[in-house]
Amino acid sequence: MYWKFRAAGGVIASGRLEAFLVGLGVTWVMTGVYIFVDPIGFYEAVPGLQLMGPFNMHFIRDIGLAFIASGGALAWGGFAEARALALAGIAWPSLHALFHIQIWSHRGFPFDNIFAFDLFAVIGPPAFALLAVLKLGRSQDSRR
Repeated sequence: MYWKFRAAGGVIASGRLEAFLVGLGVTWVMTGVYIFVDPIGFYEAVPGLQLMGPFNMHFIRDIGLAFIASGGALAWGGFAEARALALAGIAWPSLHALFHIQIWSHRGFPFDNIFAFDLFAVIGPPAFALLAVLKLGRSQDSRR
């Protein structure tokens, strides 16, 4: 057990899956804060982002807010072992990952630094989060 917290008579966030979901959620919140606070730094730092078009502060800050909302929902869903909330938290990052796969296909499926970044930072995390949330749902059902 990584932590215990008693609220309303229940044990909350007591296992590795929950800790992973909370950690990923907090990472997404911190990423969103970085994107919102330093949009030009984000635009210049992310491989391939400048290929998508000119800098647009409003749009990039919207992405930061999406990360903050998604990360908050995922972290709280993992902490409270609330499968629906955790799924809501991975909805936007999962769709974002699918969009990046579509972009990769339009680029001819190259195995370059842009794909490596996308695989590690955009595609992998929501995929692993989905597997963890689905397992979280089964473990909750078995306790009932």
